[in-house]
Amino acid sequence: MKTETKLYNPFDHLLDEADMGEYLTQAFMDEDPSLFVTALGHVVMHRGGVAKLAEETGLNRESLYKTLSGKVKPKWETVQKIVKALKLQVRLAA
Repeated sequence: MKTETKLYNPFDHLLDEADMGEYLTQAFMDEDPSLFVTALGHVVMHRGGVAKLAEETGLNRESLYKTLSGKVKPKWETVQKIVKALKLQVRLAA
C-alpha cells in the first residue's frame, strides 16, 4: 500500500500574532536580509495572499511575488508599504 504525504510547512502552525511576530523578529535578526523579506512573504500568504496585498498597497502583483520570494532586493519603501498593509508594528530597542 502506497502512503500519500504532503509537504510540511511549519509556518502553517504559527497561528497567533505573537508567533508571527517572533518569526519575523528572528528572520530580521539573521545576517541575510533576504530571509526577512521571505518571512514577510510567508505572513502575506497566511493573511490572504499577494493579490490582496497588491490591492491594499497599490503595488504591482507580479513584482510583489518577486520581492517576497527573497530573490530580489526590495526598496525600503516597498518593505514599509508591506509592513503597514499587514498592520505590523516595528519596534527597536537597545
